[in-house]
Amino acid sequence: QVQMVESGGGLVQAGGSLRLSCAASGRTSTTYTVGWFRQPPGKGREFVAAISWGGSSIYYGDSVKGRFTISRDNAKNTVYLQMNSLKPEDTAVYYCAARQAGFYSSGVDVGGSYHYWGQGTQVTVST
Repeated sequence: QVQMVESGGGLVQAGGSLRLSCAASGRTSTTYTVGWFRQPPGKGREFVAAISWGGSSIYYGDSVKGRFTISRDNAKNTVYLQMNSLKPEDTAVYYCAARQAGFYSSGVDVGGSYHYWGQGTQVTVST
């Protein structure tokens, strides 16, 4: 079992930045692909970004490419999501999730392929 805890959300003005953190605990000796997803108010869950165990493979959703950066520090069992040039449409609850399947296994951008989820952190971008 792996427990995931997100932090770093908050209220920011459009054009601003936030950095989200996702700390893992428990069975962290196993290699995991980690993804970030978000759920805007009244909408379905959306893929944001994913990173392989070693950090060399990364994939972004189209809506965040060029603005968001995912990274990880395995020594700290933490994955980060640096969010720049934030827009009101980025407002959502952001979740991190982990899966044992490799990065190039199918569904890295599909929430259903992830086994472990955090509780989410709210990001609100004001105009």
